[in-house]
Amino acid sequence: MKSRRQFLKISSLSAAGLVFGGGLLETFADNLLKSNQSYFKGPYDFTRTPTYCEVCFWKCAGWVHKDENGRIKKIIGNDDDPNCNGRFCPRGTGGVGMYFDEDRLKTPLIRTDERGKQSFREATWDEAFDYIAAKMNKIKEEHGPECTALFTHGSGGKYFGNLLKGFGSNNIAAPSYAQCRGPREVAFIATFGQGINSPENTDIRDTKCLVLIGSHLGENMHNGQVQEMSDAIDKGTTIITVDPRFSTVASKSKYWLPIKPSTDMALLLSWMNVIISEGLYDKEYIEKYAFGFEELKAHVQSFTPEWAYGITTIKPQQIRDTAREMAHAAPAVIVHPGRHVTWYGDDTQRLRAVAILNALLGSWGRRGGFYNPAKASVPHFHLPDFPTPNKDWRAAMGGKYKLADLALASGVCEATIPSPEMSCSIKGWIVNGTNLINTLPDQKKTIAAIQALDLLVVVDTMPMEITGYADVVLPECTYLERYDSLRISQGRVPSIALRMPAVDPLYNTKPAFWMARELAKKLDLLQYFPFETIEEEIDWELKQVGSSLEEMQRIGVKLMDREVDDLYFGEDEDVEFYTNTGKIELYSTALEGEGFDPMPVFTQHPEPSEGFYRLIYGRAPMHTFSRTANNPNLTDLMDENTVWVNPKVAKEWGLKNDQYVYLENQDGVISDFKIKVRVTERIRWDSVYMVHGFGHADKRLTRAFGKGVSDTQMITNVMLDPIMGGTGMRGNFVTFRFDNKKTEV
Repeated sequence: MKSRRQFLKISSLSAAGLVFGGGLLETFADNLLKSNQSYFKGPYDFTRTPTYCEVCFWKCAGWVHKDENGRIKKIIGNDDDPNCNGRFCPRGTGGVGMYFDEDRLKTPLIRTDERGKQSFREATWDEAFDYIAAKMNKIKEEHGPECTALFTHGSGGKYFGNLLKGFGSNNIAAPSYAQCRGPREVAFIATFGQGINSPENTDIRDTKCLVLIGSHLGENMHNGQVQEMSDAIDKGTTIITVDPRFSTVASKSKYWLPIKPSTDMALLLSWMNVIISEGLYDKEYIEKYAFGFEELKAHVQSFTPEWAYGITTIKPQQIRDTAREMAHAAPAVIVHPGRHVTWYGDDTQRLRAVAILNALLGSWGRRGGFYNPAKASVPHFHLPDFPTPNKDWRAAMGGKYKLADLALASGVCEATIPSPEMSCSIKGWIVNGTNLINTLPDQKKTIAAIQALDLLVVVDTMPMEITGYADVVLPECTYLERYDSLRISQGRVPSIALRMPAVDPLYNTKPAFWMARELAKKLDLLQYFPFETIEEEIDWELKQVGSSLEEMQRIGVKLMDREVDDLYFGEDEDVEFYTNTGKIELYSTALEGEGFDPMPVFTQHPEPSEGFYRLIYGRAPMHTFSRTANNPNLTDLMDENTVWVNPKVAKEWGLKNDQYVYLENQDGVISDFKIKVRVTERIRWDSVYMVHGFGHADKRLTRAFGKGVSDTQMITNVMLDPIMGGTGMRGNFVTFRFDNKKTEV
């Protein structure tokens, strides 16, 4: 077995159905499996096929069931999968709608007019690859291979990533890092030497107290966590919800603290003050495992509940009561780190406060707190060494954000816009499965970067705003029509899951593996794709761990043995953490070494001017960002977002329920479309709330076009986290307009 230090080092680095007409499948007989001439079984050989969901990052494993004619009937969870325990969320069961969506991209496209005009001609795959290869080689010759970048979200990123690294660039970014979870990872690595990763290692099933500060479990539908939270509620677990909005989980909570937005840090520091001053922290745990307690004690001495009350509007007694509730449950307590944590620009420090609070309560490595996750070790076929890039996005930005352990999508975007401050600019993008127009904040900057490119390739299943700017559009088949790399998830028990095609690809669509390999041929990079088919690669990998593709086709999910028998810390166990001191760092030497505050500091953030309200956005259980807004199954559940308005504000403006309004932000940007008003006491008077992912401007999305408002369009003020470059997006304010013209209301 590996030592804990080795284990932590490895971990920290890793830091329903619809029915079609009878002859449909035969119409599309020229399919992936036949064209590859694979000797492995294809979709016609099964009445059910294993898959894992592509609708969100949880990637629950399931079964696709078909009728006797080979037509998809439904998708259900795999009982053996620890990510879902046999149960899918609404998005998972509705995933079949992606396959049947007639608005899907159907064939390769090459742009015929200026970017953004949605003017394309159909092309053959060979023609599309020739175009891309010629442009990439030209960029390589004139600027160097490092001036290409990949943005990716989804399973195909592995193969396009290998292609780009073989080409000579390591500019590979996932928006989910800088726009979502990056500050959390940096903060927890700085504190515990180990990130949270996905799925999060929260031991909700055994916790006695769950603290949710800006985390909307039940609406973001992180499947395993929601199931565990539901069971915990049945067992009498105390839930404390901190949110300016009365969310679904707030309705299940013993305490709801309707905090003033942007003041969460003050509450966290005040909780620390109570826990330390009243001696409620885990003294033995802190003495044995922590570094910097005396410095922390002195640091939080002045952050009393009375001090915090004037900032947060949470009464001092409520702060004391909730702090004591946590301490009484410790160590079976979780101050949840959240998922989308890029709020105000000081997010790494805010998540440091969350990590420190968990440390004071002794919850890290303890039952009911945070368990030690395990991840299956599946060998990959050894590829030739990739060329060493001479520069990357970080060098282009003057070496900032050294603590960011992954490339920043916003940083790559910024490094694309020519500027005297930049030592180079990126000239070519491949965008796989992410609608950057609605994903990256500050759309104006994103579009400026796109217009500066020599090449933009978009790989997607659906026409999105980003496809309208592409030079070449490559239509990917849906996850129900393809093999993908194995899902290797962390958890209490390591597991691997297989996705294989349930049916043949519709239209002239292909999987990412095939696209990347065919493009590699054009670029003379085939050495990085040694297997002719993805089935051969998967089978090789599975045989290294004592399984095979044939076995996984039958069982779908395989549970593996833990490499280290340490789900929780042992009694009096000596633990070495992968930090500079080998301890839990309450006082961060890593942050101090980079010139940042070693302990969290409260920062006052801007407040809305008169007549404006802080824009808060979130998730809905039936949708995943903007990816599912056109899904025919899921739009039946929710086809547009609404703007939540407090009754006091509604009265001042004369707003009524279901009335449509436009929104205008602090920079004068007016929403393209209208949004329906929801008057409710469930939102503070100084804020409004909407679900993210609506307001699509691409008319080819026939169900989603013009439905609701895009919160991304309203986010023009971006507060960069100086520690790791995360994009704080909750410093934007909106007011109401009864038309979309620049007139006073």
